[in-house]
Amino acid sequence: MSCRKRCKREIFKFAQYLFRLVTGTLNTDSVEDELELSTVRHRPEGLEQLEARTRFSRKELQILYRGFKNECPSGIVNEETFKDIYAQFFPQGESSTYAHFLFNAFDTDHNGSLSFEDFVMGLSILLRGTIQEKLNWAFNLYDINKDGYITKEEMLDIMKAIYDMMGKCTYPILKEDTPRQHVEVFFQKMDKNKDGVVTIDEFIDCCQNDENIMRSMHLFENVL
Repeated sequence: MSCRKRCKREIFKFAQYLFRLVTGTLNTDSVEDELELSTVRHRPEGLEQLEARTRFSRKELQILYRGFKNECPSGIVNEETFKDIYAQFFPQGESSTYAHFLFNAFDTDHNGSLSFEDFVMGLSILLRGTIQEKLNWAFNLYDINKDGYITKEEMLDIMKAIYDMMGKCTYPILKEDTPRQHVEVFFQKMDKNKDGVVTIDEFIDCCQNDENIMRSMHLFENVL
């Protein structure tokens, strides 16, 4: 499987898993008409503001918030808690490094914590965003140092993290140099001007011309 396809699939798998985590224990029949804000230390934006800023309905936001508060009573998720949550879905491998990259992608203001707003804004893009928005989000994940370019070193770090996370699930057993080989394939396709880095324009152009990636963009649009 190509590194682009695998990375894309894991991003969307994460969105689906995290949604199930925060909603799976809820009784939707008990959802009230308004968000309950009084019992958390971090007070999220009002329901109407979040509805306007995301592509979720009022009812969907209510369900998401109840689940988020159930898992995170303080209203804030730090990186260690985020890693613990994510590790539940990949017990066969070591997921902390990939979870670190995902946490940084969701933490758009880079303050070291995720609020309900951070969570729901990212989930809105992954599940309901336009193709352009989803690809921008994916590029931001791969651009580890946020300098506007994806380098081979950054992509190799992502690939190694994915294989560490998948652990015993990979078959046949991967060779040690497999991640680096996938990075080379990635750059051959995306680095159009052969300058050793991939820009957002190169990334989006290549993804939009890849049938598998375009198909993956629509995987979870109706998950809620």
